[in-house]
Amino acid sequence: MGWITTSRRRQISAKGRRMVLKTAMGGTPVTVQGYAPPAQVADIADATAKTAFVCQITNDELAASGYGAPAPLDKLKDGPKSYTLTDASPVYDGPTLCGWTLIAAGGEIS
Repeated sequence: MGWITTSRRRQISAKGRRMVLKTAMGGTPVTVQGYAPPAQVADIADATAKTAFVCQITNDELAASGYGAPAPLDKLKDGPKSYTLTDASPVYDGPTLCGWTLIAAGGEIS
């Protein structure tokens, strides 16, 4: 395991929170530890965030569950809010897939 994986796990573990990821096809949901930095002042207008929701996760939970790669239209539930993925970028530590950057839209309270 390289330093990128170790650093990523440490940050997500320390600052992250539990979220639920579910495929667009309605498969079995997977609980993941995710870190979503708070919105910056420049991104907030009228007391609501106006930018995409960006979340960092490790690949650990996905690999253990057999989830596969996150894809557009998958659902991410963060507390009471539900998001729809618009993109998912893999994060590599050398040749090893160690995590994902999830980009989502929405934020509807469900």
